Amino acid sequence: MAVKSRHTCAVTTSHRRSRGRPALPLDRIVTTALQIVDDEGADALSMRTLAQRLNSGTATLYRHFSSRADLVASVVDKVFGAIELDVAALSGMAWQDACKVAAQSMFDVLSRHRNATSLLADDVPIGPNALAARERMIAFLLDNGFPPALAARSYATLARYVLGFAMQLNNSHAGLGDATLAQIFHNLDPNQFPATRTVADSLPVPFEDEFAFGLDLIVEGLTQALRREHQQEIPSATTAKRRSRSAAS
Repeated sequence: MAVKSRHTCAVTTSHRRSRGRPALPLDRIVTTALQIVDDEGADALSMRTLAQRLNSGTATLYRHFSSRADLVASVVDKVFGAIELDVAALSGMAWQDACKVAAQSMFDVLSRHRNATSLLADDVPIGPNALAARERMIAFLLDNGFPPALAARSYATLARYVLGFAMQLNNSHAGLGDATLAQIFHNLDPNQFPATRTVADSLPVPFEDEFAFGLDLIVEGLTQALRREHQQEIPSATTAKRRSRSAAS
């Protein structure tokens, strides 16, 4: 789920200040930047636009950020900071249910900041909030018997799945409503599109249902992958014991 990888933490503030320009709290700057993205889109965010919204100068912003990329990194990490993962609650669930709850929580946050999703597509997120979220989920998978490689791939797959769906929120159905699409499918020539006409009563699939269905498939696939990993461990352990006994004799 992605931010610029060079600077994701706050840059140390310089002690030199422009005359007549009071320092601005970092959190206020980042919150305002995210508001611009929410209101006007990611392309509207620039150092100049942000300075105008804050009634300040760009020099004030450059005390905190060396470039727009640094600013974007902090904006993206603020979005990650809004994702709520109750580790205690997740620990009381089956890991399959916990994965679904965590993925839904991430999706809900991205849904509230859907204009920010395009900012997540450039790089791997390594801001403090993103790192903390990744740490909690990978630790949870490891605690539930996932080997390290499978835990890493499982987290990455879930995160990219959620991000991929969230990025479609702004252009779902290309502006056509469900009723219009349903009518289009029903009006297709049955000789040319017999399969589509057969399932026309089930199209289009509601976005939320499609997300939940795909998430179920991923979790079921992870369940099978984890089972295979454990099955492979049993013969390996048996072979090791036999070798140990042979060496002892």
